[in-house]
Formats: sequence, structure tokens, C-alpha cells
Amino acid sequence: MPDPASLTATEAIGQIRAGTLRPEALMEACLARIAAREPQMRAFTYLDPDQARLAAAAALPGPLHGLPIGVKDVLDTADMPSEYGSPIWRGWRPRADSAPVAWARAAGGVAIGKTVTTEFATRKPGPTANPRNLGHPPGGSSSGSAAGVAAGFFPLAYGTQTAGSIIRPAAYCGVVGYKPSFGTISRIGMKIMSDSLDTVGVMARSVADCARFAGAVSGVDLGDPEAKPARAPRIGICRSPTWDQAQPETVALLDRVAGALGRAGGVMSERELPPGIAALTAAHPVVMNNESARALGWELATARDQISEGLRERLEFGLSRSEVEVAHAHAVFAAAQAAFPLATEGLDVLVTPSAPGQAPRGLEWTGDPAFNFIWTSLHVPCVTVPAGEGPDGLPLGIQIVGRQGDDRAVLAWAQWVAAAIG
Repeated sequence: MPDPASLTATEAIGQIRAGTLRPEALMEACLARIAAREPQMRAFTYLDPDQARLAAAAALPGPLHGLPIGVKDVLDTADMPSEYGSPIWRGWRPRADSAPVAWARAAGGVAIGKTVTTEFATRKPGPTANPRNLGHPPGGSSSGSAAGVAAGFFPLAYGTQTAGSIIRPAAYCGVVGYKPSFGTISRIGMKIMSDSLDTVGVMARSVADCARFAGAVSGVDLGDPEAKPARAPRIGICRSPTWDQAQPETVALLDRVAGALGRAGGVMSERELPPGIAALTAAHPVVMNNESARALGWELATARDQISEGLRERLEFGLSRSEVEVAHAHAVFAAAQAAFPLATEGLDVLVTPSAPGQAPRGLEWTGDPAFNFIWTSLHVPCVTVPAGEGPDGLPLGIQIVGRQGDDRAVLAWAQWVAAAIG
């Protein structure tokens, strides 16, 4: 019998329902994996094994019955500290669960612990290492969530994305990441930084797992991505306005994936984004940093010296933007969001890189969101699936992007892409 910690969520829930696996046994397998690797990986900010065992024994029946879930530490939990990656909030214990955690528990999921985030899900990295090579980062800001899914610490995890904080770490760690359409999963009880951008999403080991998890906590029917489609997809290969930042492994990856999708029957074409969408390159940092500075008003007023220098610089940049400049950036967002459906006319999805390349060396940087922030700004659904390895044997991902609200189709085509590239 395979190690339960290696099962996908879909496989685990099937065994739990069949009576061949108990939630307690699944939790023990995950805790054993954690005991073996957590001292080197450091994916958790909070973990109480006894608390996790009790929660598994008391798990409610439902679509997530007994499944351990890593909770990114920007989502409040009533029974665990919520520190948001900042010393300012060390030891803070909210009274209530955030909506994502509450709905996961109501669906039978088990919050196993809190996972490492960068500082306020923005700048300063946490201590987490990539499970494939401890000398490389897992990406950020959802660092502990991506690393934990990849290492078998839990089959499901929450992430959040303001620029590239779900898709990039999932790609770096070789797992599936799903950033839903903006607002699909409630943000109530999240430490919000950018009200126009922050999106709650999920990570898992399969596209079907992501659909199951996100559907259970959002109340949205995301379908069964593993159902055979009636036809092959119409795919636009999109290098995007940031293509000049693609590393050699990503240039080769996109060519290789395009060839594989065409051989599998995909109707392929090249698709570039119009200048109005490319203008998000300048608008995104204005909106993100201005809104983040406004969101951290209390921290700036009362504990400025406990904010990292790098984050303070970005907040000061945001506050220094004029009212006219901020309004223009928001206007660029609105125009780009309105233009995107036309830019994808005749296509089911775009296929584009998940990151510039493999995870960089060292743990001082979580990587560049160059291939993510445009899609976050557009509020559209994105899925990254594993797509090979870089020059150091580290994972590479490929990203599937669709129109806002078209999440069910994007997940289905992401599964098709994952199967086509093997």
C-alpha cells in the first residue's frame, strides 16, 4: 500500500469513503513526513501535532473529509496564531477563523498548521527552502504552502496572490497552483494588502484536487477536470509583454509544450496581448504599493521600525504616488480588464510561462512575478501545472489562463494540458 502522505487529495478521499483509510492514519502519515523533513525545510510557522491529531479524529463528513490542509499565515485561525510573516504580530491569536478556513473545516478539512509567508505576503522572505533542493527558495509569498504540498506534508494548501504568489511557488515546487477569478473565494479574515488584487487560491498535487478544494470552500461548481472533453482546445501561445525576462529553460519549455499540445490535437496559434494590457506593467506596482501602504496604516504609525527596509521602501513609493497617478493606474486596470475578452477571441485558453525560469539560487529572494502580475491585475483564472525540469533539476511549470469567471473551463483545459505534456 502506498504511503498515504503521497496520495493526491482525490485518491485520499476515495480511500476514506471506501473505508480503507482513516483520517487519523492520513494525518499520522503526514506528521511522519513532517518530522523527517521539517527541520531542514521550515515550511510551518505553527504546528501542534497533538492538536492536528485531535482535529483529524473530529473531522466532519464532507467533500474534504479528513484531508490535512496547510493554511498560509495571512489567513486568520481561531485556534492557532496568525502572525502574517511580521514580528509586529508575533503571538497574535484572532478570535475567529477567516472565511476560507471556516468553510474548509465545514467541508471536513483539517487545518494541520500555519505555513510560512513572506512579510505581509509581500517582501521579506521567510526561512522555507525548496524541497527539491534546499539551496533554492520555494517561491513566495505562499512559500510554506507550496513546499509543504510538494514534500507530502499535506495534500492541500491555501495560498494568496497579489502579483505571483500562488502560481510562481507552485511552479518552483512542481505542484499544481490555481488562482481563481478575483473574489471567487472569500477574503474575509485575511490580512489584506491590496484590495484590488489580493486573491485567495489553492495548491495541490493535481488539477482535480484544486477544483475539489476551491469548489468546496467557495460554493462554486468547478466541475470534474478529469472528465474527457468533447473536443480539443483552441490554445493561444502567449509570450506576454515580459517575454524578455524568460530564461533559456523557459524559452525552450514554451516551444516544447506548444509542440506537445499540437501533437495532442490542440488547435494552436500565437497570441500577443494588445498595448492596453501591456500597460499593466507600469500600473500594477502603483496600485499594489499604494493600496498596501494604505492597508498598513496602523503598522506604519505604531511599529514602523519593525517593518523590513525593503517593504518600507515599497510602501513609501506607494504613498508618494500622486492622486492623479493612482487614478490613472486604476483606469489602466479597468481598460485592460475590459479589453481582455477581445484579446482572447476565438480561443479557449492562453498558455504562457509560470515563471521566468527555475527557482533562483539562495533563500534571500523568492523570484520574479514577471509572468504573473498581468493575469492577477486582469482578475482572470490561472492554473500552473508541472512541465519539466530546469538546468539544475528543479521543477518548471506552464500556466493556463482564461477569461474572468470561466474557471470551470480553465481547470478542465489545464487538466488536458497536463495530460498532453505528460
